[in-house]
Amino acid sequence: MSKISNYSVDQYKFSSYTTALMANTKSAIKRIRRISRQTLVNKARRNKYKNALKKMNSLIEGKKKSEALKFLPRLNSELMRVAKTGIIKKANASRNVSRITKKISTL
Repeated sequence: MSKISNYSVDQYKFSSYTTALMANTKSAIKRIRRISRQTLVNKARRNKYKNALKKMNSLIEGKKKSEALKFLPRLNSELMRVAKTGIIKKANASRNVSRITKKISTL
């Protein structure tokens, strides 16, 4: 069995699975490469915005109102940037900012 690079199926789990039905046109092969690069970018963006949300929630739980107010514009910017690229929907980002703003005001 020949070794195939960039092969996403675990060869040990599917040992009887010999060949993959891969794209056989040049444009489709390029598209697969592009999708794999874009997936990495999207994962990085998703992690960045989730970490920002976690940081804000920890500030709110720690009752640090001044720090939370300072971090709010940065969080808003991060969420809107992620929404613009399509990782989350714009309504989702707006809802998160609204809820967090409400939580900060109750501190």
